[in-house]
Amino acid sequence: MSSVTLPGFFERLSLALRVLGDPTLAARVRDGGTSSGGEAPRQLQEKVVEKIVERTRIDPEAGALHVLALLQRDGRLVDFLQEDIAGAGDADVGAAARVVHTGCRKALQQYFVLEPVRAEAEGAGVVVDKGFDANQIRLSGNVGGEPPFKGKLAHAGWRAKDVKLPDRPASVDARVVAPAEVEIP
Repeated sequence: MSSVTLPGFFERLSLALRVLGDPTLAARVRDGGTSSGGEAPRQLQEKVVEKIVERTRIDPEAGALHVLALLQRDGRLVDFLQEDIAGAGDADVGAAARVVHTGCRKALQQYFVLEPVRAEAEGAGVVVDKGFDANQIRLSGNVGGEPPFKGKLAHAGWRAKDVKLPDRPASVDARVVAPAEVEIP
């Protein structure tokens, strides 16, 4: 029997999502599959899993570049941030920021469902109990001693509840955040 590298968490998650979206694949995985080549069901199942894992390797750099490309396409974020605005007037910067904000906000709302980490209004008094998750709450100010800590909520935080990014065609170079634009007269 061939040695199969076990997929990591994100690879398994990706596989599960592919199985959810493809009833034929789900049936093949469930039933062990069939093959005209006479392969044993377990061997075919391993090949199917290997193929899916190979096709769906998570590439964090490509994912980040994909999001950056969407923010550039919809809001011209990269153009704005690459521009030297030191000598620009406040009115010009404000007008440009309004355009960038509108486009990037549209992209954010289209591709991400965000929710606050904390439900309280900013400025509200909160208690941070012992055992709090430091990934969800960052303490600042005069932090000392042991929890519980009492303070004011400076920012409610954001958590991604859902991500709905469009597929990026495999033929597209992820490093091209925005193609050059050539206007033909």
